[in-house]
Formats: sequence, C-alpha cells, structure tokens
Amino acid sequence: MPTDSNASHPIPAPDTGSAVLNLLARLSVKLMQVERRFDPWVRPAFDAVLRDPIARCVTALINARRPREGLALGAEQIRPDEEESLNSIISSFEQQMRKLWKPGGFERGGNTKTHGIVRGEFIIHDNLPAEFRQGLYAEPRTYPAWVRFSGPGPYVTPDIDDVGFMSISIKLMGVPGPKLMDDEKFTVDLTGVSTPTFVTPDTHANAQLQQASLRNAQIFYFLNFRTPHLLDLIMQGLWTKTQSSPLEAPYFSCVPYLLGEGQAMQYSVWPKSPRRSRIPRLPLRPPDDYLRDAMVATLSQEDVELDFRLQLQTDSHRMPIENNAVLWPERLSPRVSVATLRIPRQTFNTPAQMAFARRLSFNPWHTIPAHRPLGNQSRARRQIYGQLARLRQSMNNVVHYEPTGDETFE
Repeated sequence: MPTDSNASHPIPAPDTGSAVLNLLARLSVKLMQVERRFDPWVRPAFDAVLRDPIARCVTALINARRPREGLALGAEQIRPDEEESLNSIISSFEQQMRKLWKPGGFERGGNTKTHGIVRGEFIIHDNLPAEFRQGLYAEPRTYPAWVRFSGPGPYVTPDIDDVGFMSISIKLMGVPGPKLMDDEKFTVDLTGVSTPTFVTPDTHANAQLQQASLRNAQIFYFLNFRTPHLLDLIMQGLWTKTQSSPLEAPYFSCVPYLLGEGQAMQYSVWPKSPRRSRIPRLPLRPPDDYLRDAMVATLSQEDVELDFRLQLQTDSHRMPIENNAVLWPERLSPRVSVATLRIPRQTFNTPAQMAFARRLSFNPWHTIPAHRPLGNQSRARRQIYGQLARLRQSMNNVVHYEPTGDETFE
C-alpha cells in the first residue's frame, strides 16, 4: 500500500489455501456489506425490541457453559497457556502488518483507520459516591485530553465496508503519580470499542482469531467445526451496525480494571445528544470517509459532550474478570456517571493533525496502579500494544512521543 496508508482500500482477498473456503469468506463479506446499506432502516426497531432480550439469552448460554471458579471480587486467575497465546498473537499481528503496510506508512495492527484525533477535556464530577472516589476519580479535576476515533482494523477500508464497529482512545495528560509503564510519565490511556463485549473471551481464543485474520478470513474463527464461537458472533452482531458518526456511538472498555484495591470495574462512554447524522447516498455507496466527514460537520458547528460511566463488579461469576465475552448485567450493577468528556468545537481534519495521530501510542497500561488492567487479555495487551507500537515506530522511523496537550499544527 502507498505511504498514505490511512486512505481507504478494499479488503484483501482471503488466503485460506482452499478455493471453496476463499469463496465462502468472500461471500460472507459481500453479504455483510449489502446488509450495511439497508441496516439504518431496520436497526432502530430491532434494537428497541429484540437486541437486549437476545443479549440476555446469549449471555445466559455463555455463562451456563462456564465453570464457577469461586473467585473473590477483583481477583485474577492466570491461565497456563497465556505465554503461548501471547506469542502467537504478536506473531500473527506482526506478519499481517508487514503484509499490509510499507515502511513509512505503517498503521496500527488493530483500531487501524483514523477517523480523527481531537482535543478534549476530561472533567471528573464532584460528589461521587464513596466507592467511586478512587484513583483518577478521587476528587473533581479537569484533565486535557487527546481523543482518537478509529475504525476496527486490521484494514483501512471505505467506512461502509468495514465490520460495523468503531473505537475510541482517550489520552489524559498531566496526571500525577507513578505509572505502570515508564515510557510515559504523565498520561493515562482509556480505550473502548462500540460493542459492550470483546470479540474474543480470552487470549487463547484471540490467538485463533488472529490466525484467521492473517488469512483474511475472520469468519472462520466464528464458524468452524473444531472450535466454533457462534455465541460470540451473535453478541458482536447485536451491536455492529452501519454507524452514523464516531461522536454518536457508545464505547465500552469490555475488559475490567481496578477501582482501588480489591474492587473491579468496567467503563463506558455515552453520547449525551440523541441526534444522529444522516448517512449520505444510502442505499447507494456513501463517500469512503463519511464517518470523518460527519465528525468534521459536527465539530465545525458545536461542542460535543460524552458521559463517562463506571460499572462496579458485584458478582464474580456473572461479571467475570477472565472472560471478556460476557456482558456485565446492569441489573446487578448500574453504570454510574463519573466524568464528562467534552470535545470543543474545532478544526481537526488537517494532514499535520492526522500525522500526529499516527505518532501517538495508546496502551491501557499507561495508567496509575489504582486502575491496573485486569484479566488475561489485559495482561497480554501490555506486551502486544507495546511491541506492535515499537514495530510501527521503527518502520515509520519515528521515536516514541508523549504528548503534553500544548501541540499545535499548521
């Protein structure tokens, strides 16, 4: 691909080694892309009536197949195959990145397409309940932030052709105290995707997904005879859809974090405005970057506010640490608003600012000890994100950069 790697390209052809499987993989992608053209007309009614009841049923089926470990709240359990799975995931990502990108134009292995990176403020609320006043949320304060909105990856495709979810990466700056990683001294990173459960339950399954992704045939991670993940496919399908704007979707951490000693939580980000941007030209083909265009249109006219919420773990089995395909029920623990992410009106769609997005590295382990990431996929992310960031920086001939919020662009 050319150096301008954030420009959209078609999904690469499947490479399973079988003409029949390649055909089935291509067909699954085509069917998804056709559905995306009509999704906005049926999705609101589906979400209102069917999504949550189906999610509860699927969650119950997933839980019925899981053993009860009897863990304490906030407790982790190391799997014996974590190191093997970690090495397999990193190897698959590195191979795929080298296949997709040229030196000078390396993009991220996941959350790949940058819709935009914008300035923001993370405003901690006053008078929070006592159990939430831990770490970052201990007292009211405002932190400057860089907020990156992105597509799913590992490809950079026209927006209408991706799998239908988005991600958010928030880098808070000026955060005092020791950090869990020493490559950045004053930042805390918060990351989320627009599905409330992670695409894989654990690192063992994630290694299988990355092997399928390396062959450009992700569908066969979910649908195969040896290790099918049909329930996970259904859960993802309940929330993947034709998106209207990165500023108009909720985002979920999907994995848990500490909230002070012995207490676990997940976080989520919710748009405060119910307004939804019109997707141009449907059911015909929208512009390749219509999601970025929607961000540009909104932020050229007004500020945007998103609600940041925490959900406490109150049941170690039904709200597990080590299985991230399980939806934590709100009836057991409601999501509580603790902060506002304010994105002021601004111009961000410039080549210099887009290049700045590529320069930054986000890692959930850029955080303070009070919010240490929990679970096997979080443990793996420390090395996965770090090693892939170093590969990207090396191939693009840039050094690691810790932002301050004072950056300016021509």
